[in-house]
Amino acid sequence: MNDLTHQGYSPEGSVFTQLLFEMFKLYGRFLAEGDKLVQPYGLTTARWKVLSMIALAKQPVTVPQIGRRIGLSRQNVQRLVDVLEEEAFVVYQGNPDHKRAKLVALTEKGGRHHEAIMRKHIPWANQCVEGIKQDDLAQTLSVLKRLTHQLDRM
Repeated sequence: MNDLTHQGYSPEGSVFTQLLFEMFKLYGRFLAEGDKLVQPYGLTTARWKVLSMIALAKQPVTVPQIGRRIGLSRQNVQRLVDVLEEEAFVVYQGNPDHKRAKLVALTEKGGRHHEAIMRKHIPWANQCVEGIKQDDLAQTLSVLKRLTHQLDRM
């Protein structure tokens, strides 16, 4: 798997494909770790991701806005938000700018749970990157953002 160029990939395409497979593996690990982190709060990693996007926005947001920020379809986000609302983590609010696209806001419970999760997440995140230079992480982030931008244009 180290060299896919014999299958028609360019050298860059070969490395990109290897990167994809490594990202699949890494994402699986993140999901498993995330589920362990948020399970005591009655959440899954997917619900936590949505809850975090709402919290980070610092103001109510629409389901399509959440979807764009985390790369999920509106329908997938809608299902997650509906569950979060049923469990009193978020509440729907009227949207003065759009009759049908309601705003989603954290409830007090949602805010408390998000803060508690972040208190556990911060040391975990710091531990994950021990021994990795900030410049290396910044370059990796830059490349991933460029790849996202390229895919968005396709």
